Amino acid sequence: MSKQLTVNSVSAPGFLGLNTQDPSLEISNGFAGIALNCVIDKFGRVGARQGYQNVNTSSGTLGANEITVIHELIQIDGTLTVLFFGNGKLFKLGLSTSGAVAEYNIAEYGSNGVPLAEYTSGLAGLGTVLELTYGGGGTAPVFNAGNWQAASLNGIVYFFQINNDPIIYDPAVSNSTYRRVSEKSGYVGTVPKTNVAISAYGRIWAANTITNNTTVSFSDLLSGHIWSTGTAGSLDVSRVWSNGADEIMGLAAHNGFLFIFGRRQILVYANATTPSTMTLADTISSVGCIARDTIQNTGKDVVFLSGSGLRSVLRTVQEKSAPLGDLSKNIRNDFLAVIASESDTQLRSVYSEQNGFYLLACPSSGKVFCFDTKTTLEDGSYRVTIWDSITPQSFCARRNGDLFIGQTGFVTKYTGYQDNGSAYRMEYYTNNADLGKDGLTSIIKKVKVLVVGGSNQSVSIFWGYDFSSSYQSQTVSIPTQSVSEYGIAEYNIAQYAAGITLQELTAYGNGTGKIVQTGFEVDINGFPISFQKIEIQTKTGKLA
Repeated sequence: MSKQLTVNSVSAPGFLGLNTQDPSLEISNGFAGIALNCVIDKFGRVGARQGYQNVNTSSGTLGANEITVIHELIQIDGTLTVLFFGNGKLFKLGLSTSGAVAEYNIAEYGSNGVPLAEYTSGLAGLGTVLELTYGGGGTAPVFNAGNWQAASLNGIVYFFQINNDPIIYDPAVSNSTYRRVSEKSGYVGTVPKTNVAISAYGRIWAANTITNNTTVSFSDLLSGHIWSTGTAGSLDVSRVWSNGADEIMGLAAHNGFLFIFGRRQILVYANATTPSTMTLADTISSVGCIARDTIQNTGKDVVFLSGSGLRSVLRTVQEKSAPLGDLSKNIRNDFLAVIASESDTQLRSVYSEQNGFYLLACPSSGKVFCFDTKTTLEDGSYRVTIWDSITPQSFCARRNGDLFIGQTGFVTKYTGYQDNGSAYRMEYYTNNADLGKDGLTSIIKKVKVLVVGGSNQSVSIFWGYDFSSSYQSQTVSIPTQSVSEYGIAEYNIAQYAAGITLQELTAYGNGTGKIVQTGFEVDINGFPISFQKIEIQTKTGKLA
């Protein structure tokens, strides 16, 4: 008599993100064992990340060099200017002002299978690279590195880098040159040559010079070039650290507070809107920040990288305990191993409100950790996936929602479903699961996956037994589907419509084992894809 099939289903597979920290047999089947080049979409499904397109059509004097900083200046009249640094030079990105949907020729995207990559606002490939020249009265400064921190104040961008003359871009004076801060009309005092600088509460805050890493200096109100008169001043925190001497690694502002990040501890100052009344409100002696450019304000919180993982300032303040509030706890060991191999001056991050994620780029390892900020798990951590085929050296989340990524020779835009015209590989594997009963093995008969999206492409379905890395596989195809099914009318390709056609793909399994793992790999080449449901049909085998 034929044995009855047992059906094991996983709805919204991978919606809890990666978990490489806990024993795989003890965690929910909503966690993923592998999630490469994926995001968690707004419907709670694991799906392909978007790709990128070059924004500038040529590199000019930037050449084949890294873009280490990108910054958007928002002027008082609403004018937007994108500036970036590379090859020892400061550049401005000349962007087309056209953005009408009509220029994208929607009509020609019918059922002919043309990829969706070009359905974006502000189409990439329309930018030009304009080198800014020195416009001061003396000898042009020589920059010794590209590790700038940019801050905008009152229509001017200020750039700071340790042991370098701080410089400004002031479009009211010239939209094609830069100068030293000290060369701005009305300059007073001495602007510090710091490694850290932010714009907050109407002034520039700067810290960490080559000789002093425990003093925060702040400019006069609305005047980033005035450092010794008016309401300008400084704050020495060398005797305030509660857990021994420390150095300032970064600054952040939130809800009237100034957060001073040491490498091993954090100081919280209240009433920072009026520095003369600013007081020490709290200290966190157990957690600090190890990399300046990992600090991001998410609107409701401030996220930063500590020596023990990715953390939230507000939760750290509330809990005062290092083990709690770890946003990266589900991948902690693997995450920290990658971080340990990186230089703190190369780590870059961005918070994208449009996409609902925090990205942390680790250039040496070639990995980008994508932390989903739309919701937190029950343990307070973020859902996380990993990207391994984009190589960011810098980021910029623009006011209009665009996400710019600085790469070698090009500013690129996170958009579409190709990496500048090329396919990239998405991989999703479940965690290991014991599908057997009473010590019996399982025989996989079928693996079914409900796929959302895709068109005329192959999906490789993998299965393996008993923690072996030797998988069996079968390749199945998604038929050609018309682009009209993707909800173009909503014009929100990144979060494509839920009502598009679903495809059920089936692989016929073989082999036997006690522990089962399945995986899915697909080349993303112009179309979004996500996984709605996985169904594994098994029969009971012999005793394990």
